[in-house]
Amino acid sequence: MKHLIYLFFSGCLFINCTKKQDINTITTQELKELLSKDKIQLLDVRTPIEIEQGSIESALFVNYFDTDFAMKATNKLDKTKPVYLFCRSGNRSGKAAVILKEKGFIVYNVLGGYTKWKTEN
Repeated sequence: MKHLIYLFFSGCLFINCTKKQDINTITTQELKELLSKDKIQLLDVRTPIEIEQGSIESALFVNYFDTDFAMKATNKLDKTKPVYLFCRSGNRSGKAAVILKEKGFIVYNVLGGYTKWKTEN
């Protein structure tokens, strides 16, 4: 019986983890193409210190580590348009994408983040 309970909870954990993985992604090259054609909602979720080291032109800024991140982000963004998120490497922006998706936004996480962007551009 204990084995069955363990399998049940393991299955629930697996299902919960795969739900978080259901975030759209985009490469930095695809982002560059989008930026050359259209005005998009691009959200940088890095810290102010990281932003001082450089950023992508036209990006909006909301620090993922702010306690009111979700409120600040939703106040800056239009739910009717997709949101493209990036951080330094893609980890925080992936977490931010989950939060915004739960708030009803269509989100895309930029793979490799600003580090990848900087090496390619």
